[in-house]
Amino acid sequence: MPRLTTTVDYAERDAAIAINTYTTVLRRPRVPHELFATYWRDVHGPLCARIPGLGWYVQRHLDRAQDAHLWPQVEGIGPFADYELDGGVEIGFSSVSDQAAFTEACPILFADEQNMFAATVAYALPHGSTTLVDRVAEPSPNGDDGLDRIEIHFGASHDDAAAFGECITELARSLAAEAAVLKVRFHLPEPYDNAKPAPPAPNVDHAVPSERRLIAVLELAFGSPLERRTVYASDALAAATAGLSEHVAHASAFAVSGVYTYVRDGTLTLAGLRGSRPAQLIERIGAINQVGEDVRHLLHTGELPRR
Repeated sequence: MPRLTTTVDYAERDAAIAINTYTTVLRRPRVPHELFATYWRDVHGPLCARIPGLGWYVQRHLDRAQDAHLWPQVEGIGPFADYELDGGVEIGFSSVSDQAAFTEACPILFADEQNMFAATVAYALPHGSTTLVDRVAEPSPNGDDGLDRIEIHFGASHDDAAAFGECITELARSLAAEAAVLKVRFHLPEPYDNAKPAPPAPNVDHAVPSERRLIAVLELAFGSPLERRTVYASDALAAATAGLSEHVAHASAFAVSGVYTYVRDGTLTLAGLRGSRPAQLIERIGAINQVGEDVRHLLHTGELPRR
């Protein structure tokens, strides 16, 4: 595990993403996990990254071999039924016009989803997402950085989106106040409408049961599982979760096996340009020529830069 000493908070760097979507993904049942993960990272990822209008594109791969302590049991709150996921995706934009450009070009991307996804559900965040604290210096991770990263998905116990959102926001603020919590980011999407399936990818399921119509997603990062469990066992978290069942009926937690960033601040990362694994190889071998502007221009345009 990395030993982190930074006290710098980088939360403000996410503020440029004014509009966001959070998409849950489930792989096709007969596609082996390694094949699925490789295709998603190195084929689908660079394709999506090149769609015009993107300001932000991050894949989070989830590990089904999780430990049993990803989120504490809270009285009156149970897990979602039949809720298995292989990942979550953030696709964000700096403006409505950028989102419109992306949406217009998306059929070429959606046609690829059926190759690996059994189900994808895109929850709309027209006012963006919120990062309360982020003490992780790397802005564009590409892999497993050794941190203990968790996602918790909450389902509302009623239809009052405002009250549910306030409840999750207060919980997130309580966690952000804990020094051992390195990152707190949360998503409060609009209620999902099965009559308007999103994304409209062919041959992929986009419907959700009623308990997943109004959800929230909380992203946490700790230095280690020990630090995570210490926070979970604290009086502060007990106080923060007291009465949570008034607004929350379901909570399911997932371990994040890797975070892969393809577009940051409207610019392709090395993973977005080359694919996640090739980018890792370039970094590991120190191939400085592969990150030069001439190579980037050639790969992005198919032409050598003019001299």
